[in-house]
Amino acid sequence: MAERKDVARSLGSNLPLEGVRVFDLTRVIAGPYCTMMLSDLGADVIKIEEPRHGDELRWVGRYKGRALHDEDYFYASNRSKRSVGLNLKDSKHHAVALDLIAGSDILVENFSPGVMDRLGLGWKNLSAVNPKLVYCSISGFGQQGPYRNRLALDPIIQAVSGIMSVTGEPDGPPIQVGAPIADVISGMFGAYTVVAALYAARDTGRGRYIDISMQDSMLSVLGPRMGESLQAGLNPARHGNGNPMRVPANSYKASDGKYIAIIVQNDNHWPAFCKAIDRLDLLEKPEYATMSGRVKHRAFLDELVSSVFAQRESGTWAQTLAANRVPFAVVNSYLDALADEQVAFRGLVREVEHPVSGKIRVVGPPWVMSDTRLEPTAPPLLGQHTEEVLKDWLGWDEVRIARFKEGEAQSAVGADA
Repeated sequence: MAERKDVARSLGSNLPLEGVRVFDLTRVIAGPYCTMMLSDLGADVIKIEEPRHGDELRWVGRYKGRALHDEDYFYASNRSKRSVGLNLKDSKHHAVALDLIAGSDILVENFSPGVMDRLGLGWKNLSAVNPKLVYCSISGFGQQGPYRNRLALDPIIQAVSGIMSVTGEPDGPPIQVGAPIADVISGMFGAYTVVAALYAARDTGRGRYIDISMQDSMLSVLGPRMGESLQAGLNPARHGNGNPMRVPANSYKASDGKYIAIIVQNDNHWPAFCKAIDRLDLLEKPEYATMSGRVKHRAFLDELVSSVFAQRESGTWAQTLAANRVPFAVVNSYLDALADEQVAFRGLVREVEHPVSGKIRVVGPPWVMSDTRLEPTAPPLLGQHTEEVLKDWLGWDEVRIARFKEGEAQSAVGADA
């Protein structure tokens, strides 16, 4: 193996993880989101994919009007990475993987528990090869325990974590949140703990093993909704868009059919809200003066506020509520959210040039850091950077790369036969 060269990729300027190498054995959403967060911070992430098929999100059905080569689901969590084609069950490819891992700072994987050990790439083996390696495993239920071998995707974790039980209308069934939040949250916890362990490894010279459970991750972010269960042994009810502790706090339909979410967070907001809806007479009624009083009269106030909001268009309400500093937002569609003027001002949505799809849009990192500018690169084609990484990370010359490719081609012919 060639001596390591810590040459940062030109992804941006002064990114805090420039020079950090990540061996990425993840697919679908939770793991790729974790490694994308690391790539956003400047790490050189090489995504290891089976050479013939790759990450299964490359093959998810296309949206209407999209070409067969467009990999829209894959694009969402794989920007600014390099794809390397390796078949870990092939002895030659496995040896290359070990050489790459020996020069890595971080390894992230989200195979089912036990798979990495069967591949000879478990923590015990690899920490002996690379004592500084930070090794993160992301799985549905963790590496040990009665659910260890259960299959888990985002909807399963939403169900088992309890979040579905508090989502939906009071008289309706439990409802999933309309985004893969369990996957994304697990990836975030993965990135957070990986960076902390990397910081420690630079001081101690020893890496650490991190076991991220999607179930644990989801439970940890449920916040105050868990308070009454933890302390009083009670199950929270479903409240739709309402808030059990605050009134008015709901989504109200304007005359143009759009909904406006508002929340009178405390008693200080109540006078401003009454002024905004032109109902100062409500301030003269002592039964509405406190939050506890308004909660007692929830049904009446919700009906009253609904009738008032139905009299004007959402744009007019937005101006009035903003002028009175009432917490509010027009309920956006995804397209509306992407086109929001604040999102545009902060430059969150970026356009990158994909080698096959042309110009595509990606949602960039949700942070702004001083003296730092990230220029994301396009999500990679399957195996696009194999030769490049063999040169950069292992110092291979053209002859050795050609021999490797020749052996890869022969393996593919054998498989087809």
